[in-house]
Amino acid sequence: MKPGKKLLLFFLPGIALYLALFVYPTLTGIYYSFTDWDGLSPSYRYVGLDNYAGLTEHIVFRKAVGNNLKFMLAVVIAQTAVSLVLALQLARGGKGAAALRALYFVPTILSSVSVGFIWTFLYDPSLGAINGLLNAAGLSHWTQNWLGNVRFAIFAVAAAQAWAHIGQMVILFVAGLQAIPSELVEAAKLDGGNRWQVFARVTWPLLAPAAALVVSYTTIQSFKAFDLVFTMTNGGPAYSTEILSTFIYSVAFANYTFGLASAASVFFLALVSLITFLQFRVLRADRVSY
Repeated sequence: MKPGKKLLLFFLPGIALYLALFVYPTLTGIYYSFTDWDGLSPSYRYVGLDNYAGLTEHIVFRKAVGNNLKFMLAVVIAQTAVSLVLALQLARGGKGAAALRALYFVPTILSSVSVGFIWTFLYDPSLGAINGLLNAAGLSHWTQNWLGNVRFAIFAVAAAQAWAHIGQMVILFVAGLQAIPSELVEAAKLDGGNRWQVFARVTWPLLAPAAALVVSYTTIQSFKAFDLVFTMTNGGPAYSTEILSTFIYSVAFANYTFGLASAASVFFLALVSLITFLQFRVLRADRVSY
């Protein structure tokens, strides 16, 4: 057998799994988005674009899209900024750097449900540590029902999401920083550049590929935060934390409208793909080769 055929046989199991577990379900979901299938009946009708038109008129769907975009922006900004600062600190080395890396990574090994229960307890208006600390600091006027406030609930959940995944992003940034040649940094310092100038002119442009990966991965995570939102708020109060994944779940399994849920899933896939594509275009535009 020729080497090329042997190589093809080596890839066949992976290709078969990819087709069976990703391509086929995706195409099937797109097909059902044009039907009125209820998820149980053996028969269904083709309804064309009615499901997509119904989504544009669905108040909860529009609210879910807006909430998801706010949630994504909050998580991406907080998670990227904090993880970058921590990575810059760790990249300097010194005593305890390895221990701090492990400490930052600990929340990542927790399940989203566990994170949800931990932060629900922290946000508890009566027994939670957050209100307790505010009271102890003399800031009792800042205490509130964090998950019961329609204005702040989505950002409270976003804080839990960012905390849970900052450790992963720190590791990616540290890897990116370690790949930057030290000679370039030293040359910039010898030319009289201060810490900010070295970061802006040397470190950040060379860190752009890692930043693009961090931002795109964080974006995808924020759209997949179903289990965290479901555990902490179940979309409430008054749909203020309803996101696309929880909307799809409630539409599909509570109301048995799988055709509408499939249409929402197709929109979900298209939106995430568009956002991550634009992020890569913007962040990789500053990429510098060396």
